Amino acid sequence: MEFLKLSSFALLFLLVACAEPTGVTQNSVPSEVGDLEDLCPEKELHVAILVSDGVFNTELTAPMDIFQHTQYRCDNGMHVHTISQNDLVIKTFEGLTVIPELSYENDSLPDFDVFVIPAAEDHLDAALENDSLLNMIRDLGGKASYVVSLCDGAFPLVKSGLVDGLEVTTFPGDQEALRANYPEITVHGDVSFVRDGKFITSVGGAKSFDACLYLVQQLYGNGGAVKTAEGMVIDWDLNQVQYKEFN
Repeated sequence: MEFLKLSSFALLFLLVACAEPTGVTQNSVPSEVGDLEDLCPEKELHVAILVSDGVFNTELTAPMDIFQHTQYRCDNGMHVHTISQNDLVIKTFEGLTVIPELSYENDSLPDFDVFVIPAAEDHLDAALENDSLLNMIRDLGGKASYVVSLCDGAFPLVKSGLVDGLEVTTFPGDQEALRANYPEITVHGDVSFVRDGKFITSVGGAKSFDACLYLVQQLYGNGGAVKTAEGMVIDWDLNQVQYKEFN
């Protein structure tokens, strides 16, 4: 009887072990707050989020909420700044009015630790012909320690040339267009986000929170990410996220 119990347990273990999706990195990350030693950057970190007319609310507010809330949960938290092409008030795709803090055409911009490119309505067309925008992405993205694109924010990032030869993702409905137009990159589907070196690209929407919390975990440890997520009433466990890591 004991042998049958053990055999049943062994079979159940094998079935669970084989259930993990293939081709997706599922790092074994302890889910309890105290399982990893918390990290702490030596200084407060500064985040630049690009805003323009037609930016989508979720891709703007997800990084703003997650990164700004590290100030209340972690030592040396992140300070979020919005930047746009000019000083004009912008309106999101859903109608939210935003007053940008900095203009990349009119202001002398500092270096930022993290640079975020949310999706905007024109990122599949007009933005890709905007030399001022693309030059700013090359400049800030080249200097930043991390660059995060959300949804179709991947398109101007890819057009800038910063991720040539790298692995990326974007909004599921636009992944084929990204592959077809930019054969110098590899586009992944069936994931929440892809990290290749300092570049984190996300499918966007509600999955934007996954990419942002992942970066918080890299900077502040598992405890910092879990505590930040708790402040947003999010159950965070990286083991439950489908993503891919390279380099």
